[in-house]
Amino acid sequence: MNCCQYETYHRFFSNLANKLRINIIIELRKTDLNVGELCDKLNIEQSKVSHALGVLKKCNIVHVEQKGKHRVYSLNKKTIVPMLKLIDKHSKTQCGECPYK
Repeated sequence: MNCCQYETYHRFFSNLANKLRINIIIELRKTDLNVGELCDKLNIEQSKVSHALGVLKKCNIVHVEQKGKHRVYSLNKKTIVPMLKLIDKHSKTQCGECPYK
């Protein structure tokens, strides 16, 4: 593996290691949302949510579409949604009981 691959892994998994970004991913997995809706659901200020969305967008974890006055965010359905399903399957069979119950 070369250094560029390590950097790619680091950048990708850093997105998944951030609590706010994970919470955004969880909410967007349920439905597409704009920044205001995400702020309300997560009870986080707009600037923090916008910054986190920018980072997720840069890595193509989320997509954005202009709908009227709002920019609506959704998960990348081609790669991220299938990956989340694989993580769910792995967790159920390989990670034992959820410690958060």
